[in-house]
Amino acid sequence: MKIKCWGSRGSIPVSGRQFLKYGGDTTCLEVQPRSGDTIIIDAGSGIRRLGSQLLQRQVQGCHILFTHAHWDHIMGLPFFKPMHCLESELNLYHCPFHERFVDRMLSDLMIPPYFPIPCSGSKSNIAFHEATPSAFDIGSVHIEPFPLSHPNGGSGYKFTEDGSSFVFLTDNELGYIHPGGKSFNDYRVFCEDVDLLFHDAEYLPSEYASYIHWGHSAYTDTLKLALSAHVGQVGFFHTNQDRTDQEVDDIVQHAREQIVAQNRSTLCFAVAADMEFEL
Repeated sequence: MKIKCWGSRGSIPVSGRQFLKYGGDTTCLEVQPRSGDTIIIDAGSGIRRLGSQLLQRQVQGCHILFTHAHWDHIMGLPFFKPMHCLESELNLYHCPFHERFVDRMLSDLMIPPYFPIPCSGSKSNIAFHEATPSAFDIGSVHIEPFPLSHPNGGSGYKFTEDGSSFVFLTDNELGYIHPGGKSFNDYRVFCEDVDLLFHDAEYLPSEYASYIHWGHSAYTDTLKLALSAHVGQVGFFHTNQDRTDQEVDDIVQHAREQIVAQNRSTLCFAVAADMEFEL
């Protein structure tokens, strides 16, 4: 299973020299199981670059999962080039949404005067799949949804293939249980012994008190989760829109010092655009 990040910034895209290392695009991941399927998680602004890459690779079919429908996770979908190609087969999954929410979401995104091409004008072949609150498979990878603790709800995912596992829990507040969310211990159990975890780490501990209930975690809580769940690697995700590369580096350095102080071996880093992993 291969994982590539196309965007890890939170809330809104940013640009400038101080954001070059970690990138400015919002959430989009690509997962490639050994079966050759292309699985996309979220359609933040990073999906624009991914779409161009898929056309270059002549990938005609893909599966798109959503964690939730806040703007920074769906804003890139109208600019996803395969959406406008006759040869493209797009499979959009309702999970974690109910009924025909994803259909309506796409129609609402692509409607004049907000976007010049209506959804009905898309040239691709779009298939909507029923909500899947329980586990399901795409190709050779097994996928388990899990509720996020976030305003308006949402879903994280665990991807398992050939004994290796990856968990993605962006926009998840470990310090407060939102309606439909789970406890810290529930997330610990879900992440137990996974090889790779990407988890929301938007705030410094000193910042979090001012933003409790907003649906994001302090990086110290994310590190606590990773260590208590004995994960192999933890990547800090959903980087704050104002957090410079140097400030992110400082966070990672402090986290690594804490890992050493506890005599643990977990690898820690901040997830940057274009990072690639193979499990």
